[in-house]
Amino acid sequence: MIGVPIRRLGQLAVSAQGLGCMGMSHAYGEADDAQSIATVHHAIGLGVNFLDTADFYGAGHNEQLVGRAVAGRRDDVVIATKFGFANRLGEPTLIRGDAAYVRQACEASLRRLDVDHIDLYYQHRVDPTVPIEETAGAMAELVTEGKVRHLGLSEASAATIRRAHAVHPIAALQSEWSLWTRDIESDIAPVCAELGIGIVPFSPLGRGFLTGRYNSVDELAADDMRRRQPRFADGNIEQNLAIVAKLTELASAKGVSAGQLALAWVLHRGEDVVPIPGTRRTRNLEENVGALAVELSTEDVEAIEAAAPAERVAGPRYDETSLGFVNG
Repeated sequence: MIGVPIRRLGQLAVSAQGLGCMGMSHAYGEADDAQSIATVHHAIGLGVNFLDTADFYGAGHNEQLVGRAVAGRRDDVVIATKFGFANRLGEPTLIRGDAAYVRQACEASLRRLDVDHIDLYYQHRVDPTVPIEETAGAMAELVTEGKVRHLGLSEASAATIRRAHAVHPIAALQSEWSLWTRDIESDIAPVCAELGIGIVPFSPLGRGFLTGRYNSVDELAADDMRRRQPRFADGNIEQNLAIVAKLTELASAKGVSAGQLALAWVLHRGEDVVPIPGTRRTRNLEENVGALAVELSTEDVEAIEAAAPAERVAGPRYDETSLGFVNG
């Protein structure tokens, strides 16, 4: 297995690939804590030290799980978590970014993680009712107090990123970025590059779809959130499967998996890009880490993008309600 190199998100050094922990508690079927903790331990052993969670995932369960997994190994990992979904099990969705809530959420995350500081603290979604300057200012106070080391935003617009960065340096932006979700490339990614902000792509494998493992939602657990997402719906999934078939052909020619090729494409976006593919299985983790060894030529990149052109992806990445909370 290739050694995992280091990349930088602003001034924060992390492994070039992280581990998204959401699916260990949330959205993708029944949890298996023992299996998930074993996967976290295996990731650390491989050199993947960047662990991503949020208070939203499993209504706090995921932070507790990560805390248990890193107990006694705190110095070996970089922990990122997020706040913002104030009614994690409530409807309709309530996003809060007011100063009082920022502090309340951070204290709660520290308790669940059972740590004395958070390495990277993101605002999970931008609160449209609160000026970003107030939110970033409250987050900056947490840095001054030593409870947080670095600040991040998630699914924020270019304008919001600029305003937040003017209050306190933003180390990282976490947004969806993959071969089938490329909307940050036009204006958001360039602003991050200009300001020295790293990008942490979530769902770099298209929620697992780009691995080629799924041909129908019938293969997913009954409570898997992908059953309700437009790109997995009848009428869209067939067109998207055709894209994956072409990626699989290219991957086979290079002697790698479709997932590794898709991840390598994301890693190729820049030295300040750190994808966080999620899994709770060690075999998938090892396959993902193997993408770090995949070298892409200019011709390879052109062939990949020709096989998976953004305009050919069928369906939006979220339903209409969820899309209302992105790029705020």
